[in-house]
Amino acid sequence: MIKRLGIKILAKIFSILRSADQYQKNQALQSQLKAACIKHATTRIESYAIIQNKTGDPSKISIGERSWIEGYLLVFNHAGKIEIGNDSFIGRDSRVWSAKKISIGNRVLIAHNVNIHDNISHPLDSKARHEDFKYILSNKDLQHVNDLREEEIIIEDDAWIGFNAIITKGVRIGKGAIVGAGTIITEDVPDYAIVVGNPAKIIKYTT
Repeated sequence: MIKRLGIKILAKIFSILRSADQYQKNQALQSQLKAACIKHATTRIESYAIIQNKTGDPSKISIGERSWIEGYLLVFNHAGKIEIGNDSFIGRDSRVWSAKKISIGNRVLIAHNVNIHDNISHPLDSKARHEDFKYILSNKDLQHVNDLREEEIIIEDDAWIGFNAIITKGVRIGKGAIVGAGTIITEDVPDYAIVVGNPAKIIKYTT
């Protein structure tokens, strides 16, 4: 009887300690998110999501009401901005990396493993690229290069981006458009168009 009571007490203590530890982790996460972005109280950001804002200005990443983030949002050291509207979703392992500006509208669905980059990530010049690489290795951080051929990306309301799709710099995905799985987007997609393949081709329109 005493042994059972002791086990129950230990289990209760363990449960309390575990809850306290989880609370502290949640508080730390919320503190980090507050420093990295501006989000609505109803925004859902999973614990495995990554929000990195290298500018130090939380206004450079804004996430709207009821939006759900599972992926990786990144703003570069020298510049960049990410704006996500209401009721939008970014799937696990998807990357939205900005050195200029990426605008994602309302009710946008972005599946898992999607890449959206408004820049070329490294210099075109081979010597500059090697110096860039050395800087990243030695500083364990993003480069300070500011010549990444940045061009704004706009994804309009109600668009759907399928898994493994790639959205390159300078394009607009129209309202209600659908980008098929594995599709590479290098040019604008009209409103309500369904595009698939590489190079992307319009196969039909929807509403």
